[in-house]
Amino acid sequence: MAKNSTAKRKTENEGSRLAKRDRVVLDHLPLVRAIAVRVHENLPVHVEVDDMIHAGILGLFDAADKYDPDKQVAFSSYAKHRIKGAILDSLRQSDWASRDLRRRHKQVEAAARDLSAVLQRTPTDAEMAEKLGIDVERWRQTMIDLRNVGLTSASTRGADQDDLPAREFPSKPETQPDSMCAQEQMRSVLGDAMKTLPERYQKVVSLYYTNEMTMKEIGGVLGINESRVSQIHKSALEKMAVVLHSTGIHSSQAFFA
Repeated sequence: MAKNSTAKRKTENEGSRLAKRDRVVLDHLPLVRAIAVRVHENLPVHVEVDDMIHAGILGLFDAADKYDPDKQVAFSSYAKHRIKGAILDSLRQSDWASRDLRRRHKQVEAAARDLSAVLQRTPTDAEMAEKLGIDVERWRQTMIDLRNVGLTSASTRGADQDDLPAREFPSKPETQPDSMCAQEQMRSVLGDAMKTLPERYQKVVSLYYTNEMTMKEIGGVLGINESRVSQIHKSALEKMAVVLHSTGIHSSQAFFA
């Protein structure tokens, strides 16, 4: 009987721990997306931001499991490093452009710069191939390989294309017109929801998400302790969610429908 009671308590404690961890993860999901989007800005267009968000969420779970509040470090500050680390690890593992392709890309860029400086014009395919010591067909295949991983240069075109505009490549999804419009709508709606909050609540949300300050730093600005900042932050999000739900918005996907 005693063994059963002990096992039951362990199960209940573990369930409570996991429930608390899941609440922390849900509260910090916006942080994952913010970090993933920021890292994605410096990557080729073919790298999926959703894959990075998935890796970041795993990092967030790891942070929630290993976080030690006794070390007096705000969870958000601790989690940022874990999330970004998980995203960067996933990129290294997926190796979005092999070392050989990256090396070839650097060679192509250097050759294009040298020839352009000497010729005072855009080099032809034949001139680029000669500069690199390869035949034209191999040069063209190299350009296809680089284009497929988002590393192709817009600086090299054939002589028969000199009168054409510079090559155009797909923009990042978040910079395309439809996405930008949706993002602007989302910012507008969130701004309206924020205006319904008390001034101090607005300040906390703005400092946390726009200025990326920690709870402790915000407390220093507002003259309150970190625990109170956390309470205000949570209450502010709950109040904003109520306002958004009242307008029929239950997810950011509503803007991209």
